[in-house]
Amino acid sequence: MQFSMMKTDERTSATESTISVVVGKKTLFLFNLNEPDNPVDLEFQQCYGNIVCYSWYGDGYIMIGFTSGIFVVISTYIREIGQEIFQARDHKDNLTSIAVSQTLNKAATCGDNCIKIHDLAELKDMYAIINLDDENKGLGTLSWTDDGQLLALSTQRGSLHVFLTKLPVLGDACSTRIAYLTSLLEVTVANPVEGQLPIVVSVDVEPNFVAVGIYHLAVGMNNRAWFYVLGENGVKKLKDVEYLGTVASVCLHSDYAAALFEGKVQLHLIESKILDAQEERETRLFPAVDDKCRILCHALTGDFLIYGTDTGVIQYFYVEDWQFVDDYRHPVSVKKIFPDPNGTRLVFIDEKSDGFVYCPVNGTTYEIPDFSPTIKGVLWENWPMDKGVFVAYDDDKVYTYVFHKGTIQDVCFIGSKVILAGGTKIPFSHKPLLLYNGELTCQTQSGKINNIYLGTHSFLHSLKNVGPNELRQMLAQTLMLKRILNDHAAWNELARACLRHMEVDFAIRVYRKIGNVGMVMSLEGIKGIEEYNLLAGHLAMFTEDFSLAEDLYLASSCPVAALEMRRDLLHWDSALQLAKRLAPDQIPFISKEYAVQLEVMGDYVNALAHYEKGITGDNKEHDEVCLAGVAQMSIRMGDIRRGVNQALRHPSRVLKRECGAILENMKQFSEAAQLYEKGLYYDKAASVYIRCKNWAKVGELLPHVSSPKIHLQYAKAKEADGRYKEAVVAYENAKQWNSVIRIYLDHLNSPEKAVSIVRETQSLDGAKMVARFFLQLGDYGSAIQFLVMSKCNNEAFTLAQQHNKMEIYADIIGSEDTTNEDYQSIALYFEGEKQHFQAGKFFLLCGQYSRALKHFLKCSSSEDNVAIEMAIETVGQAKDELLTSQLIDHLMGETDGMPKDAKYLFRLYMALKKYQEASRTAIIIAREEQSAGKYRNAHDVLFSMYAELKSQKIKIPSEMAANLMILHSYVLVKIHVKNGDHMKGARMLIRVANNISKFPSHIVPILTSTVIECHRAGLKNSAFSFAAMLMRPEYRNKIDAKYKRKIEAMVRRPDTSETEEATTPCPFCDFLLPEYELLCPGCKNNIPYCIATGRHMLKDDWTVCPHCDFPALYSEFETMLNTASTCPMCSEKLNSAQLKKIPDCTQYLRTEVEQ
Repeated sequence: MQFSMMKTDERTSATESTISVVVGKKTLFLFNLNEPDNPVDLEFQQCYGNIVCYSWYGDGYIMIGFTSGIFVVISTYIREIGQEIFQARDHKDNLTSIAVSQTLNKAATCGDNCIKIHDLAELKDMYAIINLDDENKGLGTLSWTDDGQLLALSTQRGSLHVFLTKLPVLGDACSTRIAYLTSLLEVTVANPVEGQLPIVVSVDVEPNFVAVGIYHLAVGMNNRAWFYVLGENGVKKLKDVEYLGTVASVCLHSDYAAALFEGKVQLHLIESKILDAQEERETRLFPAVDDKCRILCHALTGDFLIYGTDTGVIQYFYVEDWQFVDDYRHPVSVKKIFPDPNGTRLVFIDEKSDGFVYCPVNGTTYEIPDFSPTIKGVLWENWPMDKGVFVAYDDDKVYTYVFHKGTIQDVCFIGSKVILAGGTKIPFSHKPLLLYNGELTCQTQSGKINNIYLGTHSFLHSLKNVGPNELRQMLAQTLMLKRILNDHAAWNELARACLRHMEVDFAIRVYRKIGNVGMVMSLEGIKGIEEYNLLAGHLAMFTEDFSLAEDLYLASSCPVAALEMRRDLLHWDSALQLAKRLAPDQIPFISKEYAVQLEVMGDYVNALAHYEKGITGDNKEHDEVCLAGVAQMSIRMGDIRRGVNQALRHPSRVLKRECGAILENMKQFSEAAQLYEKGLYYDKAASVYIRCKNWAKVGELLPHVSSPKIHLQYAKAKEADGRYKEAVVAYENAKQWNSVIRIYLDHLNSPEKAVSIVRETQSLDGAKMVARFFLQLGDYGSAIQFLVMSKCNNEAFTLAQQHNKMEIYADIIGSEDTTNEDYQSIALYFEGEKQHFQAGKFFLLCGQYSRALKHFLKCSSSEDNVAIEMAIETVGQAKDELLTSQLIDHLMGETDGMPKDAKYLFRLYMALKKYQEASRTAIIIAREEQSAGKYRNAHDVLFSMYAELKSQKIKIPSEMAANLMILHSYVLVKIHVKNGDHMKGARMLIRVANNISKFPSHIVPILTSTVIECHRAGLKNSAFSFAAMLMRPEYRNKIDAKYKRKIEAMVRRPDTSETEEATTPCPFCDFLLPEYELLCPGCKNNIPYCIATGRHMLKDDWTVCPHCDFPALYSEFETMLNTASTCPMCSEKLNSAQLKKIPDCTQYLRTEVEQ
């Protein structure tokens, strides 16, 4: 039987008014004392078996266990009665007992040699299973202690099992090291930040308090504490200490421990041997005997022992100097204190449960906003970059706060302030021990630790699947904590937040990160400023809070910075007000700048006033700007006389131009022109004078005017006045040539000047005017010429036809770009007039080659030579076999029985590009010229053919090359003999004499010259040989009388001595052969010859004529050009400076002549 309270809609009483009884192990009977007439019988399924036990819990719920191993949960709420809220088979064979702990919110069942524990909040989840394999006789009854810490089980074997269900939550932290209770006699020390392996320390008693330091661990109960050394080789028990009262808490650091007991704190060395120091430094008791306060809380940092008392005093005791260094008096008692790792900032909670941040450096306190009265503790952030972050926690939630330095918005300069960044829920029974980089390490009742990320630091996680609202919230939290997301806009927002919070160095880093060079340079320039107000003023200006910046500047030691800022911002009214107080000498300069802005805005009245205020009298450049402004504003305001006089006196040309433009827009042309003229803007002045019809002034200015438009206007005016000479000059300056021609013809009767201008300018309209003029005079030839020039070809043709001037028209049109139709019409005219040459010429020009050739072949004998040349050109352009054969027949005399000169056949072949036939013809022509004794003509014919074949890359016939070489040798004889070089002359004459049959007209003179030159050169044997040849009967009587006796004597008394010919290497194979020999016996190659000497070429002394590309020995050719000025081969003008020595002559050794 159990008493409880059923769940109803209205509860009139909080007493247990319901009795529950198990009836017959099958039914649960509920009897409500308030409703005796309505009892409730609850029956269950047969398969559940008998009811073993049941337990009420929560808001009218009953948990019932059955023998089959099933337990069910039902509700006694009248609307739910009879329904199973939950059902589960916990045990396979049987269930012997159930127990519910509402303190732990847990339920336990036992059976089948095991205990199963469920969480009442989520029954379907199994919290724990405890196996009892030794209990083979079965289990008995379960029961919890009231606090839920112990669970007891009796067994059929007669034993009693007691289980610890939760541990006391004892833990402590020092820096990033934590110590926490993991069983009743076991403490674990860990450093989760540095990743060190946990150290498990076994203790002798179940502790009431735990403390950890840098090197030590302390546990204790009542008035005793046991100290352990945490070494690298393990844990070692150091000592135990008895205190003078029951210890409430202990704090450790590197060397000292501080224990709080019964309102006192004892500070003592943990290991006495650490200091050889004075004995009084080993221990000290606080407060002093004469201090009647009680210490309620304490903390120990690396440098200070800090404690708070019931009188509201917070004391700082400096351990190194062993004396008090700071105290703070609070109106009410201080319950708890929490210093940051360095001890430079402290959070304390007073007896009103209000929280404050105390800074011992400057002795100021800051109230913590939205501080919950349920706060149990505070942890400072251990991550070095977040020194100002701390959290306050209670049983359900952790609140994140940020302690900022002063912001520029704090106009009163209160300084730092505390901001609530946000809150984070923590799981049930979690006690925070350590905060590092937004990660909270908590101790649980099960003796384990659990890590929780603060909601305010959620930006440290992945941002996937995060909505915009959550992102905005994260950004806001990030900015409060001075962290940042990786995007440009966020960096900018962070940088501005840094400026607002006066974090200059951090702001520089951020702006450098996003590449804002201007802000980095600006901040670098101010970061060394130590004065708070001045620095805050600069930062306020950078954040564009200019009013705040002005207030800050004025409150600083440099108030003139406010004036400079307003000037830079173009806030001239504010700048003038500030200048009156701070820098009166700057008023003129500010007035000038303000006037410029007002002028741009169109406020000319105020602009004039400020320009006048800006005149200083001692700053010339500045005053000139102000006076220019006065002049312009005066004109704009209608005070034209003052403005013009001011502008005329002013030295600036630009001012005169600008004032002139203003006056011109105001239709004040006379004054505008005057200013333009004074400013030397003659074009503008003349233009304005024209507008007011002041032609006299325009005429004065014309020599300085460059604008054609003005000259044209003036010219028209003068022409209208009948002053044609002035008009024509103006038209010429305006480049209006048609008007110039018109006046010369119509008014000044100067056709020759008009003709000259037409020829120079090629003006079509001008040509027409001149043509009409000559037509009126009856000068038809000139009229035709200018009609053609004006592209009036039809008119010119008609005029030429009418007045029998077609030859003139033909000559003119032949030199113009004319259409085929025009050429054809002329050709047809000449054809009708039987002028065959002219008809053929124009048929050729219009591309009618057949008709052109017909007319050329019909020409009279007086025109025959020119006509044949034109016929050859026609056939060459036509490339028609039929026309070619017609012309060849004509040249060969087939048509008229009179063969023409062979040179025409040669030219025909050249025009047809039939080079082989042309070369054969050239050889024939050259032979005829040679036979006629015209050796130079023969040479030139062969040379021109040789050059043409060479340019067409056609093999040169060996006969042509040989004939050219012999003829050239003959040409060289005269040059060498004239220069007095008898040896070279003799050698060339020997070469010619050996081929004397090619010179039939001058056999005797050539042989005579050979004998004479050989004799002079010392070639006596050669002279004798050729003298003997002259003694032949066919030549003897033809010898010149003055040489005949000498030659006869030479033959009668022969001298066979001979100067031996020098040898030089062949350029092909380096074989040594006589220098005038052109066929190498070694390689059988024809060696190129020097056009200056006739010798064969040498590889290391090679040059070519830049005109004809024939080779020559560089040294010899250079010597020859000292006395001659033409190439001996091509007769082109040449000097030695044009010669270039060729180091590699390989390309010239390629065989060009047929072998």
